[in-house]
Amino acid sequence: MKKAILSLIISYISCFSLIAQDHQKLSKVLKDDNSKYTNVGNIGLTITNFGMYGHGFTLWPRQPNCEYPRGSGIEHIFDGSLWVGGIVDGQIRVTTGSVDAASVGTRGGGFEFTNSPESKIIERSSLLTSKFYDPKAISHQDFIAEYSDTSTRLLSGEIIPDHNPLGISVRQETYAWNFPFADFFVIMNYWIKNVSNKTIENIYVGLWTDAVVRNTNITSPRVGSPFYTHGGNGYIDSLRLGYEFDYDGDPGFTDSYFAVKYLGSVPQVNTAYFQSWQFRNTTDPVYFSPQDDNQRYEKLSQSLRRDRIDPLRLTPSNRSFLVSTGPFVRLEPGDSINVTFAIICAKKYGTEPAMFDTEIQRKILYSNAHWAQLVYDTKYRFPEPPVSPRIKVVPENKKVTLYWDKSAEESIDPLSGKKDFEGYRIYRSQAGADLTQAQDLNQLLIKVAEFDSAGNEFGYNTGFNYIKLPTPKFFDGDSIAYYYKFEFDNLLNGWQYIFSITAFDKGDIENNIESLESSPIATSVRVFPGTSPKSIDEAEIGVYPNPYYAGAIWDGPQERQRKIYFYNLPEECEITIYTLAGDIVDVLEHNKNYNGSNIRWFETYSKEGNQILSGGEHAWDLITKYDQAIASGLYLFTVKDKKTGKIKTGKFLVIK
Repeated sequence: MKKAILSLIISYISCFSLIAQDHQKLSKVLKDDNSKYTNVGNIGLTITNFGMYGHGFTLWPRQPNCEYPRGSGIEHIFDGSLWVGGIVDGQIRVTTGSVDAASVGTRGGGFEFTNSPESKIIERSSLLTSKFYDPKAISHQDFIAEYSDTSTRLLSGEIIPDHNPLGISVRQETYAWNFPFADFFVIMNYWIKNVSNKTIENIYVGLWTDAVVRNTNITSPRVGSPFYTHGGNGYIDSLRLGYEFDYDGDPGFTDSYFAVKYLGSVPQVNTAYFQSWQFRNTTDPVYFSPQDDNQRYEKLSQSLRRDRIDPLRLTPSNRSFLVSTGPFVRLEPGDSINVTFAIICAKKYGTEPAMFDTEIQRKILYSNAHWAQLVYDTKYRFPEPPVSPRIKVVPENKKVTLYWDKSAEESIDPLSGKKDFEGYRIYRSQAGADLTQAQDLNQLLIKVAEFDSAGNEFGYNTGFNYIKLPTPKFFDGDSIAYYYKFEFDNLLNGWQYIFSITAFDKGDIENNIESLESSPIATSVRVFPGTSPKSIDEAEIGVYPNPYYAGAIWDGPQERQRKIYFYNLPEECEITIYTLAGDIVDVLEHNKNYNGSNIRWFETYSKEGNQILSGGEHAWDLITKYDQAIASGLYLFTVKDKKTGKIKTGKFLVIK
């Protein structure tokens, strides 16, 4: 299996949990925060307030590790962390957030950043519609944490193994955006301050990552070692970028890159280094896992030779890699340095086999790396599309209606200073597209309509009369005024559709910038058409499909990913399912706000948990209240309206 990993549980008493039998243990009594993860763009990356990113699959599948595309189940790391090394009084010292060590706790050290008991990650956003809006925010989702390496003990009094502090504090800020040209990277920005009374010399700073690119819908990380041994690695000197890809683990179901790129620093250091080593290898003279501060400093401060990097692309294994920079010659007491990296994901380009790692396949990775560097070089100021419109979705019987506001029309581009809104684009997915193993919304969404401003030289000049409401529409409990409406008819009840509305601008001719569009992902909504709530006397209550045949086209591949629907339900009711002998199989509690999140199908194919059902339908996974799959046969059901007490009955057939 992999290595020791902090369970990162938010409590005063927490400990490591075993993912497989060879995981190491280390108690940690601190109020650690690992509950935050990026969710505005297309990467779901867990961020902590103790120098780590990722969670070693301890929170899987409820929380992403480094999932890309978000919602796809394709994960890209086990865990990773900040490494800082330097020399104090002639002694080499290295502080790490986590490590790949043969035996953590006796010789490996590793979890050496600590925080105060009240510490937590602060979230802020530049999005006006976000509940975390803060005018000081850099990105659409900032995470801010502070920690230090100055303590040699945990709050329990337990000694941190093999920890010799540099005497530094760290302010960590991460930035993520939902723009289509910036939703594939997360900026990792570190301010490292000398809080000791001694000078630190020849400092090197790096991000170490235990990368693993696999599709967890195909192969569970719980299987142990076979999950982790398929990574190929490489390094692009000109981009200062190290990467990993799935060489032969889940061919056809991953096809993506994970990369760490050094962006820059203050004071400026242009040199970057790359190292990669075999998990827990202590004997190989080149690819050994560093076991002490001297060995870690050696890894931080020099690169593998090119002839030792290139074979890593062709020999899949269980490896981690380190991208670092330095030296920062002197850091006096009270002084700081700023070092910035980017975590980048990209799909492979073209149709060549997954195990290949060609220049053509890296085309999108290169483009994504370019955008990350550009964002850093422009100090996080770049041209922006209009803000995403705010959307209200109303599912009905075989129909979905979208409403949206006109907030995008007031957007001002920060670079040009102009209102440059031009129009809207409407997207939807096809029924069944959600069942694909790689749920990349950018690929699933198909443009079905476009409306743009009339009377100019840009676009089709359609105007907005077709979608504009005569008067703004309001909904109960919602203060937003909705000015536009678009309907989708002839949809399939019970199938998941994904809808999105974007806003686009005119572009900026003066700065040679093409038209920019807001993120389809930012406004994507998963919707299930179906019957609306009805009184128990208003319509016949039934089940579909009926009969149900095992392996229905909308089912997932596993037993617990099946579902049937009860329809025409009252707003609040109790559904009881019986065998012909009268034994209770299951009891379901329904209300109009039900969204299906209690069964495995939705956990797998609606991972965001924001899916919208019509209110009059309820899904059942054909699993009994005793957690057993039901057998073929005829089943009876009753529906009791909780408001009136009236009961209706029905039956359905299951054929396996």
